[in-house]
Amino acid sequence: MYALLREKRLGREVTASQRKDPPVHLIPFYAIEKHSILELEPPRHTRLRRLVLRAFTSRRIAGLGPEINDIAHDQLAQHCEGADLILADIMMPIMSGIELLRAVKAIAPSVEVLMMTAFGTVENAVECMREGAYDFISKPLKRAIVVRSVQRALERKTLLSENQRLRATLDETGGTDIIGRSPAMRRCLDLVAQAAPSAATILLSGESGTGKEMIARRIHELSGREGAYVAVNCAALPETLLESELFGHERGAFTGASGRRAGRFERAEAGTLLLDEIGETTAALQVRLLRVLQEGEIERVGGAQTIEVDVRVIAATHRDLEELVAEDRFREDLYYRLNVIEVKVPPLRQRHGDVPLLAQHFARQFAKKNHKELRGFSEAALRQLDAYDWPGNVRELENTIERAVVLSRSEILGIDDLPATITRLPERSTAEEGIVIPFGTPLDEVERRLIRQTLERVGGDKKTAARLLGIATRTIYRKLSDPTRDES
Repeated sequence: MYALLREKRLGREVTASQRKDPPVHLIPFYAIEKHSILELEPPRHTRLRRLVLRAFTSRRIAGLGPEINDIAHDQLAQHCEGADLILADIMMPIMSGIELLRAVKAIAPSVEVLMMTAFGTVENAVECMREGAYDFISKPLKRAIVVRSVQRALERKTLLSENQRLRATLDETGGTDIIGRSPAMRRCLDLVAQAAPSAATILLSGESGTGKEMIARRIHELSGREGAYVAVNCAALPETLLESELFGHERGAFTGASGRRAGRFERAEAGTLLLDEIGETTAALQVRLLRVLQEGEIERVGGAQTIEVDVRVIAATHRDLEELVAEDRFREDLYYRLNVIEVKVPPLRQRHGDVPLLAQHFARQFAKKNHKELRGFSEAALRQLDAYDWPGNVRELENTIERAVVLSRSEILGIDDLPATITRLPERSTAEEGIVIPFGTPLDEVERRLIRQTLERVGGDKKTAARLLGIATRTIYRKLSDPTRDES
């Protein structure tokens, strides 16, 4: 049921029989689903109101009294504060629709504006669009056109609001810092913040691509250690070269060793050394690492001098070290030396709500790198990204977003910009699905099939189906009950 609007004058309700002054322009707010629509039009023009209210579920209708041309700057700002969309006529008393459009865009740039007129010209349309109007509608108003334009404007407003929210969240988290607000990631970062100032050795465990190296950098930043942060991937180098890389070597220690060279332990003096993929090291190298952790001393390859080092060691692995210990493939004493504090980095599928934040962060990063202008993601694309399991974790998401940015031809990244492995998920929104119509099918049959398919999607609710199709409910009854009869 819709509320009966009455005009208000100086805080008192005034009926038509009591009114002596010229009609007062109402500024009714329509709370439509999760949106608010502000209509600026004289109350005698009720067709637009009926079109909008029949197409959307109205939860609240309220009237305000001042005439449109008398609205002060601060009052207009107050009126626009709760609105997502404004419907305004170009021809209004004293203040024109164009002047109103400029004022609204100056006060509330995020509010979408639909302009209407019975005197539509190309010049008017161009001027409205140049001033920031979302769309320009000519009178007489047609229901399907109005509803479709309102729907698209609200979808755009929702999209921009969501992307603004994501950007604000990214700014709060530091932009290029560790991105994540999910409970799983918060627990991980809380443990990191607590353990970082200590001198304890930390073991980072988690699947590949979860961001263990970024966590290691965060630990170093929070540790207060004045030395450098140094990282080495133990799986990327053969044993002989890895040993030299970690401990350094003396001149002539092996073929090609033309001079003395300091290793990573020495370069990380008073700092932090990350031993990535520690589970891939050999038994011989594990013995040497154990001595460093126990004694705080190293010897260069080919040398006899003992060198004391002050290094905070962080080890990282995607493998189960307990299982390797049980299989005698990893030293048990070294495992306990490394695992003083274990930090488990959660996989992306357990970080509920972090995917949109990460996607927005990577999109901004790669848009800047590739000199592209991007405004964000469509709602459907964000839903699809959030529904995917991401077996490759953050690294896979990063590569996916880079591909989407590079190949995108629009300022909005949509489902079409995502790879097929993601878009063929069963969780994909039904709003993106369609029906197949054979070539040569009569138009009446096409309409009936579309109506039946829509009814099936909305559980048989004819009002909802009519709203989605932009037709009257009685048209659905007529089309389905009498296939031979066309709509008048």
